[in-house]
Amino acid sequence: MFGMNPTDDAPSGRIVRVGIVGCGMVTQVVHIPTLNLLSHLFRITYLCDVSEDAMRHSQLKVAGASKPATTKIVEELCTASEVDLVMIASHHTFHASQAIVALEANKHVFIEKPIALTLKDTDLIIDADKAAGGSKVSIGYMRIYAAAFEDAVKEVEGMGRIRYARVRDIIGPNSVFVAQSGTYPRTFSDYRKEDSEALCTKARNDTEQALQTELGVTMTEQTDMMWQMLSTLGSHDLSAMREILGVPEGVVGFSPCATTGSPFWSGIFQYSNFVVAYESGVDQVARFDASIEIFGDTKTVKVVIDTPFVKGLPTTMVVKDSLADGSYRESTIRRTYEDPFTLELKEAYEWVVNGKIPKATPVEARKDVEILGMLMKAITK
Repeated sequence: MFGMNPTDDAPSGRIVRVGIVGCGMVTQVVHIPTLNLLSHLFRITYLCDVSEDAMRHSQLKVAGASKPATTKIVEELCTASEVDLVMIASHHTFHASQAIVALEANKHVFIEKPIALTLKDTDLIIDADKAAGGSKVSIGYMRIYAAAFEDAVKEVEGMGRIRYARVRDIIGPNSVFVAQSGTYPRTFSDYRKEDSEALCTKARNDTEQALQTELGVTMTEQTDMMWQMLSTLGSHDLSAMREILGVPEGVVGFSPCATTGSPFWSGIFQYSNFVVAYESGVDQVARFDASIEIFGDTKTVKVVIDTPFVKGLPTTMVVKDSLADGSYRESTIRRTYEDPFTLELKEAYEWVVNGKIPKATPVEARKDVEILGMLMKAITK
């Protein structure tokens, strides 16, 4: 019959009930629309934010006749019987404290990237996950769930010795892509002065903890700015780099905006038999130029990434190689139009319902915080 699709129902017949902490831009633009479209798997039952207006706006965006409950109290959402999965999309300075509350309430916890700004907070999440029985936390590195990225991992595994690699992420203002996303997000300012002060204090303490205590890097306005940029934009790139190439041995050189006054930075990661050139930055050009490219002796594999804020833009894999007769071949493969966020949440369903171990565990995410530290230490050399 027309309109019927055998995949429309949840595979297990179970709908996972989601409580979202943080009703900002990523929740409005990505999580609510994606969860709405996956209504055969998920239902948003609770929202939490320090802004009443943000919750009210987000509540209206949730599909269905039954609207989610709202609260300003994280504990209320985390302990609610109608919540199975807590999605933490708040400011990263609060990820650890909120994740711990959710884990103590025996919930599954999805944490938007970055996991945290410090190893201290990251370890608190890891310890709380272990105390809850393990495998209860997944980090939102959506790029590693892209079908083209998974295909590229397999291609690289079979291409022999890696000679060189490049990681690139140069983008224009997010506001350009968000404004064209068709989601019409809004920002609000109806929060208490105490909430703003708590955020500023925690962010300052986190930066001091990360730079001075954990890395031995002097905290200045420049190193503070660099740490914030790397831990947010950089977390996308470095998590994907680690997934496809492993953890680097160190950083050969790093030229950050902290020392050049430019909103761009570049570095060289050292691996055992090759190096990776990493370049990233933000300017005012309305384009998204992100990719990971790996060079072997007879094959080059490249993952081409577009903005995640406009749904339906595919991630592709480009393979360049030489055939037996000496001819050159270049292939662009798009296995699916399904966006990484959708694929990520479908995997999250299998994790919550069927116990599948998530790719992006907090233990794996800790490695990314360590890689960020490698870059920051390179500044002082």
